[in-house]
Amino acid sequence: MAEDGSGKVRLGTVHPTSSPPMIRVEGVHRTYNAGVAAVRALRGASFDISRGEFVALTGRSGSGKTTLLNLVGGLDSPDQGRVAIDGTDLSALGGTDLIALRRDHIGFIFQSFGLIPTLTAAENIGIPMRLRKTDPRTREERVTLLLSLVGLAEQAAQRPSELSGGQQQRVAIARALANRPVLLLADEPTGRLDVETGRAVMTLLRALVNSEGVTALVATHDPELLDSANRVLELSDGTVTER
Repeated sequence: MAEDGSGKVRLGTVHPTSSPPMIRVEGVHRTYNAGVAAVRALRGASFDISRGEFVALTGRSGSGKTTLLNLVGGLDSPDQGRVAIDGTDLSALGGTDLIALRRDHIGFIFQSFGLIPTLTAAENIGIPMRLRKTDPRTREERVTLLLSLVGLAEQAAQRPSELSGGQQQRVAIARALANRPVLLLADEPTGRLDVETGRAVMTLLRALVNSEGVTALVATHDPELLDSANRVLELSDGTVTER
């Protein structure tokens, strides 16, 4: 990894003609605990995701989707195998570089929204840019744009408790896009929403992925929401297959 002069860590060092997949997972194993109680969440999972793809990851509850997203996002490490983002092997990164990777290149969306209740929608969206010490004027312009993109321009000053579940998830999506990530990871982003609202959120995610030029891996167990994806990967018995 290297810096581009602005202090932002760059991914990869390859030329565009030989660009690697945005996500490469090779023979990944992950086991939790030890002995008789050991849980083998992943057993040799492998797949590639190209730049700009919107990929759904499905599987029953407890199949290991969250584990896999945590590994791809650099929040956890495999026991065996390799995870690379844009050609950068995550196992080669130290703690500081992993923090920079997550801050500058990856956006996370969670089922629980994860908004700070005392902050407004606009303030929640601005948090990632504050952590990067983005210029205040640039930050406010980006927040305004994102609020408009997710259809919440009129709710900028409202706090999470004043928003519906669907609106809160839209704020969370906008926050995930704040630092212009190259990769978006979403863990059951519609799990707390009704089917109609969940479908609207997935449609919004797909539109934003296209407009922002982002690659997305979205975990869901809801078969109603898979049509939005370019491809569907299924996780079962610790391995990944393509539907």
